[in-house]
Amino acid sequence: MYKKFEELMKKTEKTSYQVSKDTGISQAVLSYWKTGRSNPKLDKLKILADYFDVPIEYFLEE
Repeated sequence: MYKKFEELMKKTEKTSYQVSKDTGISQAVLSYWKTGRSNPKLDKLKILADYFDVPIEYFLEE
């Protein structure tokens, strides 16, 4: 999932700080996802999907 998130950030030229600020998802949570310490819950994936204007399934695909 995080790889897809990174691809979208790169494509839209957003930083994790900007995404965190705009979505309300803390940078700590984003860091936990990156390190595999936790996985995003569906509500957070929905927020990211809406933010990047992609279907939620985008994050669920391999």
